[in-house]
Amino acid sequence: MGLLGMATSWLVLPDLRPVYAKMSFFHKLMFLVVHLSDRFWKWYNAPVVLGLLYLELRRTLHQKYNLIAVGNAKQYETPAPPLRMEAISGDATLQHNDQPHHGFFGRNTEPQPQKGQILDPHPSAVAAKLLNRKTLQDYGQQFNMIAASWINFMIHDWIDHQENLDEEVEVTAPSSVAAQCPLKSYKFFATKKVAASNNVIGHLNTRTPWWDASVIYGSNKKAEDRVRTFRDGKLKIRPDGWLTSDENDVPVSGDVRNLWVGVSTLQSLFIAEHNAVCDTIKKANPKFNDDEIFQRARLVTAAVLAKIHTIDWTTQLLKNNVLLAAMRVNWYGLLGKRFKDTFGSLPLSLLTGLVGMKKPEDHGVPYSLTEEFTSVYRLHPLLPDKIDIKDIKSSPSQSYTPKKIEEIPMPELLSDKGNDKALKLGLKTLLTSLGHQSAGALTLFNYPTWMRELTPQNEDGTDRPERVDMASLDIYRDRERSVARYNQLRRSMIMPTIKKWEDLTDDVNTLNILRELYGNNVERLDLLVGLLLEKKIPGFAISETAFFIFLIMASRRLEADPLFTSHFNEGYYTKEGLKWVNTTEGLKDVLRRHHPELVGDWMTASSAFSLWNTPPEVPSGIPLYLRWGAGSPAAH
Repeated sequence: MGLLGMATSWLVLPDLRPVYAKMSFFHKLMFLVVHLSDRFWKWYNAPVVLGLLYLELRRTLHQKYNLIAVGNAKQYETPAPPLRMEAISGDATLQHNDQPHHGFFGRNTEPQPQKGQILDPHPSAVAAKLLNRKTLQDYGQQFNMIAASWINFMIHDWIDHQENLDEEVEVTAPSSVAAQCPLKSYKFFATKKVAASNNVIGHLNTRTPWWDASVIYGSNKKAEDRVRTFRDGKLKIRPDGWLTSDENDVPVSGDVRNLWVGVSTLQSLFIAEHNAVCDTIKKANPKFNDDEIFQRARLVTAAVLAKIHTIDWTTQLLKNNVLLAAMRVNWYGLLGKRFKDTFGSLPLSLLTGLVGMKKPEDHGVPYSLTEEFTSVYRLHPLLPDKIDIKDIKSSPSQSYTPKKIEEIPMPELLSDKGNDKALKLGLKTLLTSLGHQSAGALTLFNYPTWMRELTPQNEDGTDRPERVDMASLDIYRDRERSVARYNQLRRSMIMPTIKKWEDLTDDVNTLNILRELYGNNVERLDLLVGLLLEKKIPGFAISETAFFIFLIMASRRLEADPLFTSHFNEGYYTKEGLKWVNTTEGLKDVLRRHHPELVGDWMTASSAFSLWNTPPEVPSGIPLYLRWGAGSPAAH
């Protein structure tokens, strides 16, 4: 353990001492700062500079101890970013991967096998008693339905587990809760298990894990060809701005599995963005052919998505000055946008950001997204029961709030039905309606009931014959994939663990249900239940536990990708493309480009991810680094 360990172990909570004992001298010092802050002085209430220090120390520890590769079989390695870049650079390492998978899911914590416990407690009982929505709880002005649609849009870009089509599983609700389950039983395909190495079993990702906008371009050459016009680099889109459809009435976009109008709205918007980038690049480079324009426009559009997610969406999800500063540091560095615009990137990424680093950094672990990343992105309570359709043809009012003209239940906005509704309503009406409706809150008793009898789809967008209970299935999938349960995941992420149910809630009804399902053993608590039950940091829409997975993986998606680091330059993106990315600071900028009248008539909010009629944020006279985090009079 060493002298430092022996002298200081008494400061560490008992169940974290084993991992502390294995740390190097400098990592022990970092851990002590992080751990004592967790216990006695919360980082999110601290001055911004101290909060940033905490997050940097914690991220460094996670990069050392919470990046775990699964497998080294050559045929299952995560391929390089799937862009056919030979038209730009001749770089053979940046080619399309036409395999039915895109590498293993990695892990942030060691697997916790749950053989014999996969139905303990029964997933349908957990769904019925703790997850099922009673009354819709929402986020008020902070987070709207465009924000909820956005993360679904991103999931279509990043992750989907390969299934074993030869192994069907049936889950039957126990008699004690059958009356509370819309489906008494449901069937689905098991996650495909693949031998990795050293007797390790892994799972494969059928979507590209890179931030490459495959949600609109596809994850393989066949899907990409389906969306391209092969004229001037552009993608297919209807004259009215909505997705085209094929001969089977399936929308034409990069990823069409399990679509609903929220995701399709963003696909349509960013196809328009891609095509506008094409026009700009062609005008400045008239000798470029179709493929040269397309490849560069794809890079630019993917970078716009990554930037919006980093400095706009995330800062609405996590409303805290420390996080506002942290996300801007990820993109621009501590020295800020003005310095980076003037002098470019410096060798130290902390100063000028991860984007534009001289070379990618994977911290010795080949890049992939992880099982735990998938688990903490189970955000289905964000979805409401219906969408309120707004009348954008009415005269704008002083409240910037169009009147409601229709309520459409969510099941009617899925798949073919949803596409038909969208064609009648139009893209502008959908954008405005989603922008003026709050997202559901990520909490217990708020999982949409309509998702408990959902028709899933195949990868080609066709419906499957069996409906599933998604609330129950979410619980089952984490156990099936050996994802640690709540307390063990916190322990593995060097976080204090809970000792009793009252550490999570003082609600008598919730405590009774927890004891009914899990007894007095807090180690049995499912990860999803814990994430939804955990008391939120002021301003946070997600739990702190989920956030620490985000902390490591959000940085990793940028720093491990050559297209955001060594290749983030004019040679790949063009001068015009880099300017496009650099002058886009949020989704509101994209909306201004394509639908300026919507922004002018119906939006006062500073971010397009908060309710559009929210008053704009008043600029603070205090520099960001001199402010405090949440829960303090000096926070604003």
